[in-house]
Amino acid sequence: MDVDLRNQVALVTGSSRGIGRSISLALARAGAHVVLSARTITKLEEVQKEINAMGGAATIIPTDLERDDSILELFSIIKDRFGKLDILINNAGIGLWGKLVDFPIEDFDKLVRLNLRSTYLCCQQAMKLMIPAKRGFIINISSVVGIKGYPNQSAYTMTKHGIMGLTKSLAVEAQEHNIYVSVILPGAVDTGLSASGRPDIDRSKLILPEDIAKAILFLFSLSDRAWVDEIYVRRRTSTPF
Repeated sequence: MDVDLRNQVALVTGSSRGIGRSISLALARAGAHVVLSARTITKLEEVQKEINAMGGAATIIPTDLERDDSILELFSIIKDRFGKLDILINNAGIGLWGKLVDFPIEDFDKLVRLNLRSTYLCCQQAMKLMIPAKRGFIINISSVVGIKGYPNQSAYTMTKHGIMGLTKSLAVEAQEHNIYVSVILPGAVDTGLSASGRPDIDRSKLILPEDIAKAILFLFSLSDRAWVDEIYVRRRTSTPF
């Protein structure tokens, strides 16, 4: 896939493992300077070493997405260090499961704060950097549950539907500034989150994190005459549509 992201600064939230790690490696391989953001510094350092080993460039900015001040500091550092942000990948998120009737409100609040509120704030701060530059890309990682519903996942599903609403509205707002917004909806991916949420699925049938990274690279391979609003990536063994 012919993708050239040289001289681009890309922020990937939740980049220390799983889908975020794969996306970070793919963007770095395409030439972007990747800002790695998550809470676990040691895991971020491992990803940075992988990127450096392939001749890429990465900067670590530890961030606690549960804290608004930590998110604001993340974007302040990006502005001071790079003066711009070309690409934002909102990948970070958690999964907590249980029946709605007895789901702890503390878990509900945690899901909303990490999956939805932090994504909103990251979009807001990214727009403040992208609008003056009159260009940029924001890609949100939702889920198949952004368009479907499964038992014991009502709170998690609500946050992923929220990301869909955010993406649809922001895409319209952003386009006049030459900023393009898209959403990726993965089915079950071979990560710890899917293992806890869907232990019934044979792990050998799960989507690879690299498949989601390739979907993002596909967006950047398009000509300046085309864009794709959403990409739903399902397991090959799941039911179509």
